[in-house]
Formats: sequence, C-alpha cells, structure tokens
Amino acid sequence: MSASEILKVLYSPQKAFKEIVQNPKYFGPLLIIILLIVANLGFTYAAISKTYVEQTLPNGSKLDEWTENSTLWTSNAGVSESSDHINGSYYGNRSIAFSITNNSQVWTQLKDIGSIDCSSPDGFKELSFRIKWTSPSAKPENVTIYLLSTNSSDYFTHSLTENFSTYNIWNNITVQLVSGGWSNNSPNANWVNITGLKLQFAWLENSNITLLVDGLFFHGTFKSLLENAGTSYLTNFAISSAMQFVITWVFLSGLIYIMVKGLGGKLVWKPLLILVGFILVTLFVQAVVNAVAYSTLPTISYPLQLIGGVSGEGQNAYNTILEQTWLVSEIGRFTQIAVHIWIIALCSIAVRLLAAFSWTKSLLVGAVAYVVTILAEGFLLG
Repeated sequence: MSASEILKVLYSPQKAFKEIVQNPKYFGPLLIIILLIVANLGFTYAAISKTYVEQTLPNGSKLDEWTENSTLWTSNAGVSESSDHINGSYYGNRSIAFSITNNSQVWTQLKDIGSIDCSSPDGFKELSFRIKWTSPSAKPENVTIYLLSTNSSDYFTHSLTENFSTYNIWNNITVQLVSGGWSNNSPNANWVNITGLKLQFAWLENSNITLLVDGLFFHGTFKSLLENAGTSYLTNFAISSAMQFVITWVFLSGLIYIMVKGLGGKLVWKPLLILVGFILVTLFVQAVVNAVAYSTLPTISYPLQLIGGVSGEGQNAYNTILEQTWLVSEIGRFTQIAVHIWIIALCSIAVRLLAAFSWTKSLLVGAVAYVVTILAEGFLLG
C-alpha cells in the first residue's frame, strides 16, 4: 500500500493524505528515503562521470610545493624564498628567487622530483611555470629548459627565448611535452622517466641578475571525478542524502506542530510526521529530474587555468562550461522553485486536514515552516 500511497501523493494528495491518516505507518517515509538515496546516487553518478578535472603534479593539495621551498633548488646564484608570488588558490604564498651579481648567466635546477611519466597517451602533456626577472631590464638573449631523464647526462632541451616578453612582470609560460621542438642529447633520455628540471638564462652583458620562479606544474591530462573519487564519494553522498532528508523531515514537522499549537489548533504528532515524510517524495522527483538532465551533458572539462584561481585566467574555459551547462542549470533552477512551491502547497493541505484550519491559515503555516526549515538546513548542512 505504501508504494501506491506515495504515487497518489503526487497526483491526488488530498485523497492520499486521508488514507494515510487512517492508518499512519513509518514504512512509507522510510521507503521514500531509500528512493531518494537511489535517485541522488544516479544524479551524482551522472554529474561526476561527466566532470573531468585536469591533473597536476604537484597536485592541488600540495599547492605548488616546488616553488614554495628553496631547499629543493640548486643554482649558480643565491637561492631564497620571496613573498612576490602569483595570487591564486593553487599557488601558495611564495616564489623562489635567484640572485647573482656581475654575471651574464643564471642556471637553476629543481632536484628530487621523482620519476614523472610524460609519455603518451596517459602521461603529462604540458609543463607550465611563471617567471619574472626584475633586473636587468634587458630581455635575456637566450633561455633554455632542460628536462633530465634518469640522470643529469641524459636530457631533453627546448628553447624558451621567444616566450619572454616583458620585464618585471610574471611571464606565463606553457610548453608542450614530447612534441613541440624538443631535442634529446642522448638515446637514453626517455619521456617515461623525467627526474629533474633545469632552466638556463643568458644575457649579452654582465649585470646584477634577479629572477623569480612560481607556479611550476606538470599537467595536461584529465580524469573524471568518478575515477578520482571512486565509490567513496558516492557512499558519502548517499549518507548525506539520508541525513538531509531526516533533518528536513523532523525540522519541518516540528515547526508545523509548534505553529499549529501556537495558533490554538489541535494536532497529533505521529500522523503529522508521517504526512510530512510522504510530502518529501517531491525531493525524489527533483533528484530524478536532475539525474536525467545531467545524463544529457557532454564531457565538462576543468583546466588548470580555471581551477588555479588566478584572477582573469580561465575565462574562456569558464564561458565554455557555462554554455555547456546552461540548459541543465536552468532546468535545475526551475525544478527547485517548483519543488519549493509544491512542498508548501502539500504542507498546507496536510495542516488543513489535521488541524481543520482555514486555507489562509494553513498556507501561512506551511509557507513559514518550510522557509524556516530551508534556512535552518542551510545553516546546519552548509
């Protein structure tokens, strides 16, 4: 009977409520919790399986640790940590500074970075970093990057001279790995095993040289949130769905009970609690609509430029995501509004049936109780 009562709440709530009140049982709301969990799992699976996030090394939890710790570098110049850095969620609060006097060359080497796979198709495909030179004002005559493989005598080289443009600002440099003009000095150099990185700068004349490096990442591969999070994310979401239902169920029932009593009405707790549980079948409908909508999405990619949090970067990627998700977002927004109105209407019907209030007073109780519940839920669950 509970399954038919649940269905009847959706198309004939007054008749369904009268039948439920005659024999109130908790089985119906408990069945709705199960249905809601299943629907939300479907929605979550559809969403995270379509969402691909660019993988970085170091990863986001470590920020850009390679340009936060000066002990990781060796150089012919003095090495220190500087507070002049890239402002962004991925970029920590320091950069690495290299300073030398009366010289025309600076080389810097990042050591002990492990074994990094940059081969196709699964390895990292790009390398990005930021460089600023604050002195001299002249552009470097030659800039070369070395990627060491296995040891310092086996490496790949690439000219970066053309990537530098402006003195005393952060130059944002991204180079393609494997392809794009790399040369190897030894047949033993292997893209599967990149173990170090070296940068070499040369000017025409001797001067006092100061360079800063920040935001060094290998990246260019994408993984879905489903692949990254696995079943643990789905399990946690199932638990949070059940918690959200229970909090909404109890809080909304309690507020209606208090308001009806405060307005001089008579009310029995169990029938009210069970009716409100049935009313929240609307959340199951909302989850089903969202799951269907998200299943129609193409692959949504979040690149480093977007998730890095640097002001002004990633706007094109952000605009693309907005275009891809616009219709689904609108469906979700209007569905949410419709469910809010639907729940208030059903609560009003329940109050009128149980407390024998007028339609005006029933609507007032239903609306105020639900709005306060939503605000409290947002506070409790974030």
